[in-house]
Amino acid sequence: MKYLRKHHSVAVKSNQAQALRNIGYYHGYKGYRFIRQPRQRISFTSLDEVIALNSFDMQLKTLFYPKVMFIENALKSYVIESVLLDSKSENLDVIFNRSITNYRLYPRGSDTYHKQYEKRMNLKGKINNALLRDYSNKKQTVNHFFDSDRSIPIWAIFESLTLGEFGTFFSCANSNVKLNTSHILHLPSNLDSDGKLTEYIIYTIKDLRNAVAHNNAIFDTRFQTSRINQDALRLQLSANVCNQILGTQQRSHLKALQNFLSKS
Repeated sequence: MKYLRKHHSVAVKSNQAQALRNIGYYHGYKGYRFIRQPRQRISFTSLDEVIALNSFDMQLKTLFYPKVMFIENALKSYVIESVLLDSKSENLDVIFNRSITNYRLYPRGSDTYHKQYEKRMNLKGKINNALLRDYSNKKQTVNHFFDSDRSIPIWAIFESLTLGEFGTFFSCANSNVKLNTSHILHLPSNLDSDGKLTEYIIYTIKDLRNAVAHNNAIFDTRFQTSRINQDALRLQLSANVCNQILGTQQRSHLKALQNFLSKS
């Protein structure tokens, strides 16, 4: 309390000792004194302001937590359904041979082929590490199969995967799995002809889900690790050709979409 007053010029009331303990100096004040980047400092003048922002952030997490957990569980369930339909097996080795074959879309020997095959092999390592992690933690979903010397079915494996690991699994899956998942989700086929939209959804919510689950600040979206691609086409093509591709109303359409999303 003295340090906040002396070094940060933050007014702290004498009866706020417990409030400061509850939010913590590093998690509370240090964690909430900037917006997205440390150089964008918030000029707090009192601990009341810090507590107010912390409370707002906690309410956001309370709002998002059940939603993102529902989405995660539902997506895993839908993908399991698609994998079983495609591979006709719940055995991981069979599934890898029949369904985790996205690398086959690319010419053999090409850089992309090698990159995708390496990603597939790394996925096996991630799955084994996830199972070992849960086995060491005596998670019964895993221990039940290990201790009875039985292979672990895909649905039990998915219980051990983080959302990021699950995203890698889906990324490595073949087009049949991806397109059937899109069908289950009722995604518009004209916007998801390659079935990758679900993959984008998984990675979009991953950072938010992890930030909420680990009680990190979310009010300023600092959790975001992915980057939105900038529309560089306008700089690379003439305005006439660009308008033929994107339409002359592209900017107004984007603004209308932003307005719609802000109100939804």
